[in-house]
Amino acid sequence: MRIVVAGGTGLLGREITRQFLAAGHEVAVLSRSPGAPHPGDSQAIWLRGDVTEPASLAGKLKGADVVVDAVQFPNSPIEDPKKGRTFERFDLGGTKNLADACRAQGAGQFIGLSGVGAAENARFHWQRFKWQEEQHVAASGLAYMMFRPSWIYGPNDVSLNRFLGFARFLPFVPVIGDGKTRINPLFVGDLAAHVVAAVGNQAALGRVFEIGGPEVLTMDEIVRTALRVSGKRRFLLHQPASFMKLIASLIQHAPGRPLTPGAIDFITMDGIADTTALVETFGLPLTPLEQGLSTYLDDRAGNG
Repeated sequence: MRIVVAGGTGLLGREITRQFLAAGHEVAVLSRSPGAPHPGDSQAIWLRGDVTEPASLAGKLKGADVVVDAVQFPNSPIEDPKKGRTFERFDLGGTKNLADACRAQGAGQFIGLSGVGAAENARFHWQRFKWQEEQHVAASGLAYMMFRPSWIYGPNDVSLNRFLGFARFLPFVPVIGDGKTRINPLFVGDLAAHVVAAVGNQAALGRVFEIGGPEVLTMDEIVRTALRVSGKRRFLLHQPASFMKLIASLIQHAPGRPLTPGAIDFITMDGIADTTALVETFGLPLTPLEQGLSTYLDDRAGNG
């Protein structure tokens, strides 16, 4: 079976690609800037295509049995409108372009990755854009299904690993907000396993599934678990979200756009996925946080 993974060079796309290859599928990675293959995806075919540029998708999806949309804009969730790196352009516009290209080129099943909290009248614009992309795919006439992931972690992520990065050279770990944000963190390997299991799954077609880990934890609990598994002892230093948004409103104009007020909202919002329908339909295990972390963190590093 021929699979095309759009955004296959990112955290999500690479794991999805790896698991499809391990399952014996032919996989093509579609990326606007394909990098050098690493051991997990060296057997994939590499295609150049940018979901924000419809013309670049011409002919790239023809003959695809399944197309997976795992595209994220660089440095997400820190938007940079001057460089065109926004949720509207990539999540909404990119998904529309990809779905339209799938339909035009006769691709088979479309599997999309949206986000927990997607809703027509959601509080945040990125959630509203994700809902709109879901609606476009649903109306496209494609055989489709969508996942709404919670907060995703795994090797080389730029979220949870950032906390551990602070722990390497600071006696504390800074946490934005009060640390009480509630999430059921999702191991990237579990997300990929469900994407692979969605191929040809008639019970999943035309449906949207929330997906998250089996535990609802606070951000403080997540960071402390990661520190424990990595063998480090650090205290957590909380920074008020309102203060950090003020700081972000200033430094967002610095080179590289290191932080924005919107990104503060993104990382301090609750993200709890209701996995009832997911478990009933797929029946796959969901990995507890400590178990997932132990697959790639070095817990023999000492207490540092």
